[in-house]
Amino acid sequence: MATGEAVEVPPPAPVSFDPTESGFAAWPYDAYRRLRREDPVHRSPLGTWHLSRYEDVVRVLRDPSLSVEEANGTPLPGMEEARALAGDRSRGRRAMLNLDPPDHDRLRRLVSKAFTPRTVQGLRPRVEQLVGEALDAVEGRGEMDVVADLAFPLPFTVISEMLGMPAGNRDEVRAWSHTLTKTLDPLLTLEEMEAAFAASDNMTAFVTDVMHRKRREPADDVLSGLIAAEDDGDVLDHQEVLDQVILLYIAGHETTVNLIGNATLALLRNRDQLERWCDDPSLDVNAVEELLRYDSPVQFSRRITLTDVEIDGRTIERGSFVLTGLGAANRDPAHWGDTVDDLDLGRANAGQHVSFGGGVHHCLGSSLARTEGQIALGTLVRRFPSLELATDEPVWNGRIVLRGLDSLPVSLAA
Repeated sequence: MATGEAVEVPPPAPVSFDPTESGFAAWPYDAYRRLRREDPVHRSPLGTWHLSRYEDVVRVLRDPSLSVEEANGTPLPGMEEARALAGDRSRGRRAMLNLDPPDHDRLRRLVSKAFTPRTVQGLRPRVEQLVGEALDAVEGRGEMDVVADLAFPLPFTVISEMLGMPAGNRDEVRAWSHTLTKTLDPLLTLEEMEAAFAASDNMTAFVTDVMHRKRREPADDVLSGLIAAEDDGDVLDHQEVLDQVILLYIAGHETTVNLIGNATLALLRNRDQLERWCDDPSLDVNAVEELLRYDSPVQFSRRITLTDVEIDGRTIERGSFVLTGLGAANRDPAHWGDTVDDLDLGRANAGQHVSFGGGVHHCLGSSLARTEGQIALGTLVRRFPSLELATDEPVWNGRIVLRGLDSLPVSLAA
């Protein structure tokens, strides 16, 4: 090539939401940054719309004119196959997470008393006991898997006791639950669909059996309360009770598993902040808010348009599935400033994160998740201040929506 000859530079490839790209599962935030910068109101090849700016995400989450009911959306690729596989299964359609008002509101009212801040405050001694027992069990080993030894058993035990579920079957229920969370993702293979419906059948049979027992022998727990409402002719039928219990059972622990696991990894990769928290227990509340912002346990929340909606000059057609990027919004420098990618446990506005969603579907269990996170993480870092990663490659769960770790081995002493 002659000196000085002009070289034609091809235009950059258009940005696209691709959760299958290398490294996405371990760290999706670089992909979100590109979307936010180049195409913040993005129509993906999957047929879904993706929002990545804080302002847009908050607006959509709080918009009462939008729906969460799948039947209001234009079917995406694979949906018809999923419906055919589902047959007459409910697939959680009567769960409040998947219902619009007024049905959503009456169901939430019946359940919300168990998750008020005051009620959750009463659970603190039990959470502290469970955390202490979990850490006692690993201290002599000098090592632990944060997920298997703490992040999973703590919230699973708490939600099981609240609902009145039996203590047995833990490993089976964990496997079914983990498989079912994959159905929240916008991209599933046929094999994943089949596995999810098999897990759904097993979970349904298990919870139905417990419901029958609670009808014979009611107790002071959430499940008995829901059954009593049904039997008293209130607003619940059998399917509504079943779908609410399965939703609470899964959501009541899966998101907190991700919170504790993701947060521990973030602290270990930002040692100065771990040491800061060890030295200052007054950070317990704000530290968890910042960790929720920094690596959200729930990355997306879905809405469906009932009319054409315009955002930033783009028209999102009626019947579109819109994925509000909670994880992306939590990293938007337009809201958080130039330090958005830094972990700062003292961040003044950390509590403005959208990790628990927003609007009428704001996470019912947010107070419980916060309490479990504060006690589990605060106790862990103060009891084992020399905590260190025992692997260069933590094992991620491969989920797009409920992003978290399947395993996090650590050593407890230097």
